[in-house]
Amino acid sequence: MPTTEYSPAVIERLRTFDTPTVCNVMELFEVMPRTAGYMDARIKASYPQLPPMVGFATTATFRAAAPPRAGDIYAGLARQVEYLASVSLPQVVVFQDLDDPAVAATFGEVMCTTYKAFGCVGLITSGAGRDLEQVEPLKFPCFTAGTICSHGYTQIVELGVPVRVGGVWVNPGDLLHGDRNGVTTIPVQLAGLVADACPEFMVAEAVVLEYLRAGRVTPAGYAAARSEYQRRIRELAERLKSLVI
Repeated sequence: MPTTEYSPAVIERLRTFDTPTVCNVMELFEVMPRTAGYMDARIKASYPQLPPMVGFATTATFRAAAPPRAGDIYAGLARQVEYLASVSLPQVVVFQDLDDPAVAATFGEVMCTTYKAFGCVGLITSGAGRDLEQVEPLKFPCFTAGTICSHGYTQIVELGVPVRVGGVWVNPGDLLHGDRNGVTTIPVQLAGLVADACPEFMVAEAVVLEYLRAGRVTPAGYAAARSEYQRRIRELAERLKSLVI
């Protein structure tokens, strides 16, 4: 596959597209099943009005059901902040809640304010959140499986390990794209190609949409618009697949 170095310009371009469009384009490469790489319906946007979130995963496991055997319950946060201070790439904090079911909130106002201050662009947890009203003014995208009012015995157990969230394994450094529709991973080596292809995909879709919005539709006219859309998508797919070695 082609290799692509991290480019702030690529990340900025990806932020201009919604997550379903990104998913549609990635399907054209045929490098993974169409049912892989995106989080399931358990993971929902806490602030669906925010623009797309794009960043690299910094992972951790979490639990809150019982007191720690030793040390401060927030000891893991200090180590996590040290790591965040050492990196310059936009980070998305990704937590796997080890409690099943979740018994307390993974994040609240203090944690989200901390993460944003240290350069993070969002947070995803398989568990719950809280302080939703206080976090909202931060414009910090959060994705959770629910809301719980207490933080319990907050413990960040491990840092920088593979985590499973919303049915997807997320590794440290994975590129993530999320909006009100959900969260998907983007193979880093394809990021630039995906960003380049999204506008062309949208132009192809517009052939059908513009026909339908123009009025006076007929089955024959709709079929013609669909045929043109499909032709353009096939050409785009063939071009993209030719770039993946």
